[in-house]
Amino acid sequence: MLVFVCIYNSKGSLIIPHSMAEFPAISKLLNLFLNISFLFLILCFTHHFKSSDSSFLLNPGRNGVSGTGCGQLHEYSDRESKCSYVKSHEGCQNGGYIDYLQLFYCNFDPVLGYLALILWLVVLFYLLGNTAANYFCSSLEGLSRILKLSPNVAGVTLLSLGNGAPDLFSSIVSFTSDETSEVGLNSILGGAFFVSSVVVGIISVSVCHSRVSVERSSFIRDIMFFLIALTCLLVIIVIGKINLWGAISFFSLYFIYALFVSTSHLCRKREGLGGAASGSPILPVSKNFENFIGYQTEGRLEAKEPLLGFAGDDDKPTLQENERVLSERKRRRRCLDLQPSTSSHLFVCRLLFFLELPLYLPRRLTIPVITAEKWSKPFAVISVTIAPVLVAVVWNSHGSELSWLVYLIGGLAGAISGIVSFFTTERSNPPTKWLFPWLAGGFLMSITWTYIAAEELISLLVSLGSILGISYSILGLTVLAWGNSIGDLVSNVSMAVNGGEEGAQVAMSGCYAGPIFNTLVGLGLPLAFKAWSEYPTYYLIPKDTSEYETMGFLMGGVLWALVVLPKRNMKLDRCLGGGLLAIYLCFLSLRIARALVPV
Repeated sequence: MLVFVCIYNSKGSLIIPHSMAEFPAISKLLNLFLNISFLFLILCFTHHFKSSDSSFLLNPGRNGVSGTGCGQLHEYSDRESKCSYVKSHEGCQNGGYIDYLQLFYCNFDPVLGYLALILWLVVLFYLLGNTAANYFCSSLEGLSRILKLSPNVAGVTLLSLGNGAPDLFSSIVSFTSDETSEVGLNSILGGAFFVSSVVVGIISVSVCHSRVSVERSSFIRDIMFFLIALTCLLVIIVIGKINLWGAISFFSLYFIYALFVSTSHLCRKREGLGGAASGSPILPVSKNFENFIGYQTEGRLEAKEPLLGFAGDDDKPTLQENERVLSERKRRRRCLDLQPSTSSHLFVCRLLFFLELPLYLPRRLTIPVITAEKWSKPFAVISVTIAPVLVAVVWNSHGSELSWLVYLIGGLAGAISGIVSFFTTERSNPPTKWLFPWLAGGFLMSITWTYIAAEELISLLVSLGSILGISYSILGLTVLAWGNSIGDLVSNVSMAVNGGEEGAQVAMSGCYAGPIFNTLVGLGLPLAFKAWSEYPTYYLIPKDTSEYETMGFLMGGVLWALVVLPKRNMKLDRCLGGGLLAIYLCFLSLRIARALVPV
């Protein structure tokens, strides 16, 4: 989960801060580590695939996870028996592209198996968040411009969708099977708890010496809506079932929240308290804070750009902006921002370039991108040609009776799109007309890649649960929730510490606006899909008594913030932060103790 609230510049465009924008060296090292890990995993998989007669790729259980489970796996003591069991038992076949249980028990020794699965878990988290940040959000920015959405409307709709995409798709994938639905529910609750308690707590402790305060009205508004969302979810869990109209009503609460935010913004603008249309931001942004904000693209530090803005005559690129784009392209061709002067340095630059390709190139070749900084005609033509074929492959992987027809349609659509784009685009500049098909294609392919990563991530977590003997709900509450929330921790804390009072306001708002979206949309949409599949009857929510415990601690942390912060004159201090961290640690200790010590 990578959630940020709206920040407006003087032109009324939304700006988004990314967590690693301040640390280009760290970001580049992390990017290299992930790509090298990916290459290592490919070599391991290839070696063991050739040396073994068992196939763990193209998992035969792709059409879904069997409801019978893999509960008898640990009744066998030796790995050979476990290997035979996972091969023969249908319940051990997960819903991903790789059969991880067969890979772990039949192809790898324990040490290499755990190392490979952990590295692959980290890579999947990276793919999930990076695809949403660098491709999904850029498509949403372009759609916002051509649809001429106001920054406020774009912020509570497209911006929230872009930032909450990893959580949303992880939840949707987990609800495709009754056995893994508890993963999605607990990951949303765990992520909301982590952000609203741990992230807010660390922010409060980190800025306590500065005695910064947050705006009372915005805080009360966000936290009250969050409590309403949690109360409605608790009612659904207690009832244990939900129909289609109930799920739609729960999902629609987010639009009421968005309407409320938009209305309050209009009222503030009329009262002369600021607003994008009047040239001043809703949340005042100082010059230093604007300079602090930037965004990250594939491990490289990019110049500051609006994430979601609305198109107008004033938004046309100026000569200075065009020169900046050209200089940025030249800079990106350099290695570590230094001109290569020696042959050894040139070799290192080329080596680093190729090491960054494994995770970058497949998405770049299938997701159309028409931003000025990333424009490349060869990539554009190739991406619109391959993209329909990839969609056809993903569609058929879920079982299609007319697979040949799907491949034929995908191939024809790709060939026609490639020919048209080749003759209608320029090599030096991105297209300026007929932008909607390009942006819609980028949007669709970003969804496709996010869905692929989320599906494989859920499959891997289910397999890890079977290997370690841990319930899926614990993994969703911890590993999946922490992985999706680490971006919030780094970015919001960094924003609050370096952005002064304005940065603290933005960070605190994001810590509640994000969980509101993930609770209402991240859970409401999958519930609506499941209820639709059961219509006109009810969808029965899997029983898990630990969810009441999670909801109780989560609402306790939110109420603690609601009571303490106004009493401290809205100042962030150790009392607020220490209490929230203590609540989360008590909850986590209790859940882990219960998981390790069976009752």
